[in-house]
Amino acid sequence: MISASFIFTETDLDEEFFKLDAMIAEAAEKTPGFLGKEGWVTLDGGKKNSVYYWEDHTALRAFSTHPLHLEAKAQYAKWYGGFHVVISEVIKSYGEGAFAHLTPNNRPARKPKTP
Repeated sequence: MISASFIFTETDLDEEFFKLDAMIAEAAEKTPGFLGKEGWVTLDGGKKNSVYYWEDHTALRAFSTHPLHLEAKAQYAKWYGGFHVVISEVIKSYGEGAFAHLTPNNRPARKPKTP
């Protein structure tokens, strides 16, 4: 499993941005090997992080070369104060099972404590 984190600051988001952003989200979801997306915002709201999950590098590459994604990349300076991308291979993930997540939970769920 591959994750692609797009960390960014926003500047002037306009109608064109929101239209293109919605089309890109749809393109990602339709790309074979897309597993899901989640987002985070820093406590001060200054930076956002959109994390996309993919089955493998081939799926990520297919999305990264999609014409709508390339169009957005060419125009990023209009909407973003800056960005940073982190591509990671998920080698392990786990939790105590309290909520579902896109990555596999490699630990058995804990039984709730009883008094």
